[in-house]
This record gives sequence, C-alpha cells and structure tokens, in this order.
Amino acid sequence: MSAARNAGNGQRAASRKSATELAAKFERIALVLQGGGALGAYQCGVYEALHEAGIRPNWFAGTSIGAINAAIIAGNAEQDRVDRLHAFWDQITGHGAVTAWPLDALSLWAAWLPPSDVLSSGLAATSALGSLGFGQHGFFSPRSTSPLLLTDGSPQATSFYDAGPLRQTLERLVDFDRINHGDVRLSVGAANVISGNVRYFDFAIEALRVEHIMASAALPPAFPAIEIEGEAWWDGGIVSNTPLEHVLVATPRLDSLVLQVDLWSARGHAPKTIMDVLERQKDIQYSSRTRYGTDTVAREQKLRNALGQLIDSLPDGTLPAKLEADLQPWLCDRVFNIIHLIYQAKHHEEQYKDHAFGATAMREHWKGGLADMQHTLNKPEFFALPSRDLGVVTHDIHRILKSNKA
Repeated sequence: MSAARNAGNGQRAASRKSATELAAKFERIALVLQGGGALGAYQCGVYEALHEAGIRPNWFAGTSIGAINAAIIAGNAEQDRVDRLHAFWDQITGHGAVTAWPLDALSLWAAWLPPSDVLSSGLAATSALGSLGFGQHGFFSPRSTSPLLLTDGSPQATSFYDAGPLRQTLERLVDFDRINHGDVRLSVGAANVISGNVRYFDFAIEALRVEHIMASAALPPAFPAIEIEGEAWWDGGIVSNTPLEHVLVATPRLDSLVLQVDLWSARGHAPKTIMDVLERQKDIQYSSRTRYGTDTVAREQKLRNALGQLIDSLPDGTLPAKLEADLQPWLCDRVFNIIHLIYQAKHHEEQYKDHAFGATAMREHWKGGLADMQHTLNKPEFFALPSRDLGVVTHDIHRILKSNKA
C-alpha cells in the first residue's frame, strides 16, 4: 500500500474519532500562551472551548499576559478556571481611577449598540487613552510623580505605573499551593535585566510565587522590574515572546500535543500610514519568529527519528559504545503535533490594540478565541498522533482557513 494511501486511511480513521478522543492519546498536552496585553482575552476564549470539549492540558507555558492567564488556569480547580478567568478580565477592564467612570460607563453603554467599525475604533482609542491616563482596575495605576523627575533607581524612578494592584489580584485569584503541589506544570518566561537572557521559571524545577508571574508581565518602561532572589527581571516578551521552544526541548521528551496561541501575527500588509508602521513593528517584534522556531524544531526532531531508524537498520542494531554515548542525547522517536492559532487583528484596533483594555474589546477578543478553537475542534484530524516518520506536524489554523477560502 502506498504512503499516500496510508496517510489517507489515517486521516479517515482520525475523522471517525472526536478531537477529545484523539488528544487523549498524547502523553503531554501543552497550552502555550504568548504575551500581548489586552489581546490576552483571546487566549481565554481558546481555553474555554478546550475546557468545554473536555481537553485538559497538563502543561501551561506563558509569557506576560499569557503567564497571567496560565497562572489563573493552573492555580485553580478545573471547575473554577473559566469563572476565574472571567473574574480577572471583568475586573481589569475597568479603569483604576474614580475620575475615569465616564469611560467605563461609555464602554458599558456601547455594549448595547449594534457593532460598527466606527464605534469599535472610537472605543478602542478611548480605552487605550484611558488605560494610559488612569491605569486599569486591579492591574496597574499611574504613579503620582513622574519617573522623569527621579534618578535613584527605585521602582518609582524606573517605571510609569505601579503594578501593586496586580499582586493583590493574583493573590486573590491564584492558589499557588495548588500550582506547586498539583498535577499540572506551569512555566513562565522572564528576562534578566542585567544579562539580557530569558529564563523560564518552571514548577518542574522550582516553586513558583506571585513574583514569578509579575516578573513575566513586568513590561518596561511601564512597570518596574521584579526582584527574585536578588536579581531583577522584566517581561520575557522583550527577548522571546513565545515560550514554544521551552516546551519542545523539555525532557523527558514525550508524545506531545501543543496548542500554541499567539497574539501577534508575523505576516501582514505593507503600512500606508505612520500608525500602520507602529502596529506592524509591534506585530513583527512580538511574534518572536514563531514559524522559524517551529520549523527548526521540526527539522531537529526528524533528524532524531532518522538517527534511530538508521541504527535499527544496522546488521546487529548496535553502535560502538563511544559513538552510541555521543548520539544518545539526539535519539528520540517522540512526536509533536502543534496546533497554531494566531489572533487576527481587526483593522480598527491599530497600534494601541495591546493596551485598549475596554470591556467591549475584551468580549470581542474572547468571543474570537472561543469561535476559532471551536472551529478547530470540528477538524478532529488536526488532533491525530503524527506518524513516527514525520516527528513534528504543524497545523497553522488561520493559514489553512485562508487557503480553503481561496
């Protein structure tokens, strides 16, 4: 029977099973969440769809807002996770100052109006300006004294906003004892202020505290660096905004279903205005060369599998001891299935889309993530265990959707 016919039979067999049944065949299910500020509500919609389908990731890896979402999910019982995500996002979409109540009232009033691009654009711009001027309730608040007037290296001198409200919110919504003693793994990326290197604080290696989550989300110059064991840490997104590689190179290597949710698209259109330039620059910077990383890991895993097959094909299936020891770290027959969703920005969002925390935008993002993941779940073949010959397969959901429409 030909390889093409074998592949076709495999796809038909997969289509007879649900996505949930196929996902259960993997030893590891990882949810990988990129940073992106206000766009992070999209990830919550994705998780809600997975939750409703009965797919339970056993590893959550995130950066920045992705780290916050991941901590809320991992730090709560399964039946409480979606409610806790709603509690967080409902809280932070309000502004942090009493004087900002007209902006919050405008957002609530707009929710009752028919959607339109003009209205959405106006609300996005208003909420972004409100965020800059007043902060976000339970997240951050503007400092009373400008850091431009201070030179003492203090948090007040090195950031425009106080992230203290986020600490209180995380302590209320996240059970760190559950994270550190539970059966799911949490990893969050942060950048060392001195060395410039990214590090993933990982429950598999060390106990995680609220400081680790705050460090992953400490985007300069908005927020101050967070000190952990005598070292200062900033948002991991300034080095690598996508924690995918941390998951793919982790040991022990296991058959893995990786659900990657990005908030920035590397692909885009040529800018026509200066605002387009600013938006495109952010998209490219924070997409973190996701496709390149995935392709690199795919090539390496295919090589790993080929080495194993080559050794098995030897007359006695063995190598000289020294050569076997040298090759052992490269030998692996595990497979990885990467399902890649990327938030597709609306044209009215512009370059301030990551700090337009309005309730209307939040609901739109959440709804979009829910719909995209539900659509993906209706394609069970995407969740099938890959062939050992392939090693890594990637399903770029939005690229597939576009090609189907073409």
